[in-house]
Amino acid sequence: MERTGDRGQRIRWEEEFDVVIVGFGVAGCSAAIEALDARPDARILILEKAPEEHAGGNSRASGQGLVIPKDKEAMKQYQRNLSYSNPVPEDLLEFWASELMGLHPWIEERAREAKQEYRVSEPIYEFADLGAEAAVREQATILPRPGGLWEAFRKNIDRRPVTVWYESPAVDLVQDRDSGEVFGVVVERGGRKVAVKARGGVVMACGGYEHNEDMKRNYAGWTDVPTFGSPYNTGDGIHILQRAGADLWHLRNRMNSGGFHLAFKVPEYETAFMRAFDYASYSWIEVAADDRRFGDETYPFNRTHYKWKQHGHYVDTLHAWVMPVHMIFDESVRRNNCLGMKWMTWNMAVEKYDWSEDNSREVEKGWITRADSIAELAVKLDRDPDRLVKTVAEYNAACADKTDPLFNRDPSTLEPLVTPPYYAIELKPGLVCTSAGAKRTPKGEVLNRADETIPGLYEAGQLGSMISDLYQNGTYLTEAMISGRSAGLNAVRRTSGISR
Repeated sequence: MERTGDRGQRIRWEEEFDVVIVGFGVAGCSAAIEALDARPDARILILEKAPEEHAGGNSRASGQGLVIPKDKEAMKQYQRNLSYSNPVPEDLLEFWASELMGLHPWIEERAREAKQEYRVSEPIYEFADLGAEAAVREQATILPRPGGLWEAFRKNIDRRPVTVWYESPAVDLVQDRDSGEVFGVVVERGGRKVAVKARGGVVMACGGYEHNEDMKRNYAGWTDVPTFGSPYNTGDGIHILQRAGADLWHLRNRMNSGGFHLAFKVPEYETAFMRAFDYASYSWIEVAADDRRFGDETYPFNRTHYKWKQHGHYVDTLHAWVMPVHMIFDESVRRNNCLGMKWMTWNMAVEKYDWSEDNSREVEKGWITRADSIAELAVKLDRDPDRLVKTVAEYNAACADKTDPLFNRDPSTLEPLVTPPYYAIELKPGLVCTSAGAKRTPKGEVLNRADETIPGLYEAGQLGSMISDLYQNGTYLTEAMISGRSAGLNAVRRTSGISR
């Protein structure tokens, strides 16, 4: 079958489906499940850039948290407060909050179908002063960790008549030159480009640009900021949406919504390891490019997605702006603390790396630098020995006084660096995700620069997420499900007359 495309050329369709979904994360899975629930005879195709063993995107590498709301209106107000610098459209906010209120029975059904455990835990109040306690009831996930939630959704897809093409990235849309209507997608498959027709629509759900260094520099101003997530998230969807005439948003929020969690980046792995949050020993400091401390190292940044309140506003932590940064610690920290986060990130969930409990394996690999003195450690790090020795001496004096005059660190964490050997590991600001993409309606329809829908083009998940400033734990994945379900249903609706 042939059709004239956006440049006047004749399009020969390799295959035809009712809905074509780009991306095999939780958003893409949700779109496929909802489309088939609405129309069981629909032909659904999921395009996945990665090989099968690497499928899942950031959904697989994430912390797997799912927020459970307490009250709809309180949740809407909380999200307004979180997005105050870049407000969310009210129709999208209303739809999201309404869907979130009834979402968890559907998630529980996904877990039951996969024969996995849906578990509810204590709430996480990221920003209590902005309304978290009135809005958030509890937190949930699907076990096991890491990656259990993605695994459950993959099993749901396996049980349905969904076609999945691995190692088949979408590279362009087939679009009418005059109306902008999308008829299908161009796919790289088996070494050639093929056109696939989408009778109902194309759902773009292929994540952000976390693993594209050029886009991070030019779109967000971030340099040397590795990702914890999928190395396949290189901004392909954003480029496709740009060519389609979409109006983009959230390319550079006021700050990094997901937060610059602290990362260890090593040459052997394409993505970064996340530093663990909890410690049994506190004989450590962090030093910036000038070999000085630059903040309270033990502040619980993980409870606010690595934001801290300064002069009445939450802002990103300083690590991204004072590099290179090293964590300096002694033998008691090395021996008593596993520094690598075990229950999330791509390297743990997909590459299956097991960080040693006492960090000895990582010392042997050379990821952690060892020395018998602070001065020797400074030389190995290409730092000024006198300045680093002075910084450690000043910190040790603060520990003796149980008072940190520079940054008011919790006295209970002021343990001196006095037990050799001494160690250092470089800390980088790590990216959980980006939320950039096209503006979209509650139906998942992509908007062009005239604020009009592009017929046949939909979007879901982190690509075009509504998250525009601060982020409440458990929102990204639940929003991926909500937006995926909506996009999948409304795409298949174009072929069947089903209404939302």
